[in-house]
Amino acid sequence: MDNLTDLKAIWQTAKTDSLPSAAETRALVKKFRRQRLRKKWMVIFASSVMVIIMAGMMFVEHSKMITTQIGGLLIISAGTVLAATNIRSLRRFYALDDVSNFEFLAFIEQTRLNQLYFYKKTQLVIFMLTSVGLLFSLYEPFSKHPLKSAVLLITCTIWLLFSFLVMRPRAYKKNAAALNAMKERLEKISKQLSDQAMPEDHQI
Repeated sequence: MDNLTDLKAIWQTAKTDSLPSAAETRALVKKFRRQRLRKKWMVIFASSVMVIIMAGMMFVEHSKMITTQIGGLLIISAGTVLAATNIRSLRRFYALDDVSNFEFLAFIEQTRLNQLYFYKKTQLVIFMLTSVGLLFSLYEPFSKHPLKSAVLLITCTIWLLFSFLVMRPRAYKKNAAALNAMKERLEKISKQLSDQAMPEDHQI
């Protein structure tokens, strides 16, 4: 998942009275590209490891209860969606190289829209798949060891509810506020870039 603080730091360097030069833009693009690619590869690696571990557990344990198998498949699906989402966006960032100010700002805007979609849609799907999968996976040990499993089930349920009802909305509101601030900053920068590109005799 993307760190919005990096975008704010990049845009704060683009003062309306002193927009970045071509060399500065290239440096910003390279830093932005490097940071995002590193984070995406880390997410891809972590989600792939989770999928491999879960698949290995399902293969080794040979659970007889369908609920455990369904739970494992749901968790694997969540990891696959997370990895696929980041893999799909790798091409955009690898293609980001020698771009103009306008092209870089357009790329940032598209990244903002992609992040917004991820928070509102993709992240919700991943969270639901993981949550339901975890609860299904705990049903079998609960049936064999009711007391111990009940404690684990209650703990996991509380954690899932807290994450869904408190942590996720709080993180979304924080990121949404940052996204709105970035959008306003982008509009100001784009306007001044347009004004600077306009011949003086055509400026108001």
